[in-house]
Amino acid sequence: MTLTTSLIAPETHLFAADGTIPNNPRLPLLVYRNAIDLKGTADPEQVIEKAFLANGWRDLWRAGLYPETQYHSSIHEAMGIARGRARMRFGGSNGRDIELFSGDVVVVPAGTGHQGVWASPDLMVIGCYPRTGRYDLCLGSKAEYAKAITSIPQVPVPDTDPVFGAHGALQQLWG
Repeated sequence: MTLTTSLIAPETHLFAADGTIPNNPRLPLLVYRNAIDLKGTADPEQVIEKAFLANGWRDLWRAGLYPETQYHSSIHEAMGIARGRARMRFGGSNGRDIELFSGDVVVVPAGTGHQGVWASPDLMVIGCYPRTGRYDLCLGSKAEYAKAITSIPQVPVPDTDPVFGAHGALQQLWG
């Protein structure tokens, strides 16, 4: 495994609230292209998991993508594409579709809607969460929205970037 340089500048995207999905008014979605070099590895899942764990992110999961829009109001989330490719919609119905490929990592700030729109048959996503925050799953009800708009600003910025650690772009862009 090789990580590309920590000088990698992620794509950043901010999304406005739409009345159902609050999105994060301050912290942008981060998309790191080719963040983890998976060429030649027989176990790309393990490579991504090791990178996330080495940088202090935990509660790893392996899965595909939810077909419905969801968000987390009390924790941030990182997802690395281990195999295949996918199109995800971020930001809810007024958001943006983004293509993700093997080796890409996306960091989703608390409140930002995300949904699997399309996936290749071999898609495998590795997800994780920072040490701070509390996992919750919100699907866009009015009661969730009212609670989320007060809890999202309280979610602390992670101590580390899930790919590049203490000196990653996350600290510069979210700090």
